[in-house]
Amino acid sequence: MSKAASAWLGRNAFTNTVFERPVLEALDGIDLDQLTQDARHYGFHATLKAPFELHPEQDEAGLVSAFRELASRHAPFQADIQVAALGPFLAFVLAERSSQMQALHTDCVVALDSFRAPLSEFDLNRRLHAGINPRHESQLREYGYPYIFDDFRFHMTLTERIPDQVLRAQVLAVLQDHFQDFAGSHDFETLAVFKQEARDQPFTILDLQPLTGHSV
Repeated sequence: MSKAASAWLGRNAFTNTVFERPVLEALDGIDLDQLTQDARHYGFHATLKAPFELHPEQDEAGLVSAFRELASRHAPFQADIQVAALGPFLAFVLAERSSQMQALHTDCVVALDSFRAPLSEFDLNRRLHAGINPRHESQLREYGYPYIFDDFRFHMTLTERIPDQVLRAQVLAVLQDHFQDFAGSHDFETLAVFKQEARDQPFTILDLQPLTGHSV
C-alpha cells in the first residue's frame, strides 16, 4: 500500500525519491500536484505524535533509542482501513476505533515527550488564535499538540484540503476505486521516526522498526 500511495503522491518519503503518478483519467483537468502538495512533502504515513523540534538537552541518538524501546513494547496488530473524507481532506482512516492503535498513539505521545522542545511563543499563539477549547488548550500546552488521546483520529493523508464538496466527492470516488485492493483488514507491523532538516524541507526517514511486543 505504501508504494501505491507514494506513487499517487508523487514521492516516497522512505527513499526520498520522486514517483511517476499513475494516470487516472477520471481526474483529467485537475492539478494533482497542487492537490497533493503538502501530503507529498510529508510523505505517506500516519502521524502518531505531532512533529516537534528536538529539545536542546537531547540528541537524535537518545530519541532513536527511546523510539526502539517503544516499538518493542507493542505487538503487531490488524485493523480495518478505508479511504474516506476527514473533514475537507481525503485519507486512509480506520473503519472503526482500534484499541491497539490508540495505545500505540498514547505511548508515542507520552513516552517521547521529553525529547520535544517547548513550543515557541509563535507556534503556541498560532494554535491558540485558531480557536480551541479548554481541553485542547491544556493538551497543547502539556504535549505540544491539541488533538491527542480521545481527540486522536488515525489518518494517512492523500490530498490537500478540498473545500468544494462536489470536487471532493469526485476525487473520493476515484481514490476509493484506485485503492480498493487495500481497503479492509490491514497489518500494522512497523513504526517510523521521520525528520526535517528545516521546516521547509520534506520529511525523510530517520529510523524504522518492527513492532516486536507480545499481545496481551
